[in-house]
Amino acid sequence: MRLTRMACVVLAGGALLAPAACSSDEPAAAPPQAATESQTPAPEPTPPPSHPFTGAATEKRNPVLAVKIENTAAGKPQMGLKSADIVYVTQVEGGLTRLIAIFSSRYPAKVGPVRSARISDLYILSMFGKPALSYSGVQTKMIPFMQRASLFDVSDSAAPGAYQREPGRVAPYNLVASPRKLLAKAPDATEAKDIGFVFGDAPEGGTERKTFTVRYPAARFTFGWSERRKQWLIWQDGKRNMAAEGGQLGAPTIVIQYVKTTRSQFHDVNGSYTPLLHTVGKGRAVVLRDGKAYQARWSRPNQRSGTTFTTPDGEPMPFAKGQVWVVLAAPKPVAP
Repeated sequence: MRLTRMACVVLAGGALLAPAACSSDEPAAAPPQAATESQTPAPEPTPPPSHPFTGAATEKRNPVLAVKIENTAAGKPQMGLKSADIVYVTQVEGGLTRLIAIFSSRYPAKVGPVRSARISDLYILSMFGKPALSYSGVQTKMIPFMQRASLFDVSDSAAPGAYQREPGRVAPYNLVASPRKLLAKAPDATEAKDIGFVFGDAPEGGTERKTFTVRYPAARFTFGWSERRKQWLIWQDGKRNMAAEGGQLGAPTIVIQYVKTTRSQFHDVNGSYTPLLHTVGKGRAVVLRDGKAYQARWSRPNQRSGTTFTTPDGEPMPFAKGQVWVVLAAPKPVAP
């Protein structure tokens, strides 16, 4: 028979009962501390993966669009560069330079001035898989190379509806394109993937630098660190490199990648040779980030692989998160 609380009190006077002989109808509450200790903390949310071109946290992997952009005074200010993930600076005929802007994270309303393609572009772009390439014209001798290249042709002749002439500018420096219309003509363009870039905190070492200058035979770039903007602001030929959208162009990371530069089989209408930039192989680099210059090495085994950057000790060289400019320069300026 079950004993009530009162019965236990009475029986306790006549006999010594075992502690378990009498119990309350209500179970005893667990000590508050024990209950707290038994709770399992909620798991930390898993952060989204980082974008392979910028290191930004995002799960999006949009198609890759590359655009050839004029880079002389006649074509400035350029449109859309602020939205690019990566900007390549390449040498062309006469010792001048042009840009290859790589878009995937976001697409501007318009980009330009769009100019012609070069043989070195095909070697650079192959690491992105099969991207869409926006350009205006190519040498006749290069047409077979373009047809065999790993890219979707969205030039002004292949996708004329994506281009327009910008009022107030003079041809050929007034051709601009709509990235979304370009990509509509290349629905199968490769989505952003790993191309060898690593992002993270700056490594130990580095040399404090306020400015860093790269010279081409007929162009000069100076990168100046802005502590306020946390970017390397860009000057070209002694003038601030301004964006059509407003403000000076700049990026958290500038990579000066020294590459062998030779004469290709192509020439322009004036007889100046087209440089061939050897972006497959190994070489020296300087990485500018956080107000410092870091010595580095680059390696790219083949055309399909990405380009990795390492410290002199062989460790991955991390970039600061955000836009990256890759300045492809000869170890010594090559005469035009």
